[in-house]
Amino acid sequence: MRKTSVYLTERESRRLAELSHSEQRPQAEIIREAIAAYVPRGRSDGELSLAAGFRRIDDDPRPVSEIPEDELLDGFGR
Repeated sequence: MRKTSVYLTERESRRLAELSHSEQRPQAEIIREAIAAYVPRGRSDGELSLAAGFRRIDDDPRPVSEIPEDELLDGFGR
């Protein structure tokens, strides 16, 4: 590993500390994971590119883009 310095705003610093505390993980580990999940702008796959690198919380093997809208909206008051 190589040590580096990162300047954060107060808000970013608080958020990182909160994540570290709630997940019981070192701040450096959270930063490394965020960097690994980052997808540069311009190379995105559309609106869902922000979800890249995050695991699904359901067992549905289909990509979100292939799930019919009525299924996605099920449980949202419709």
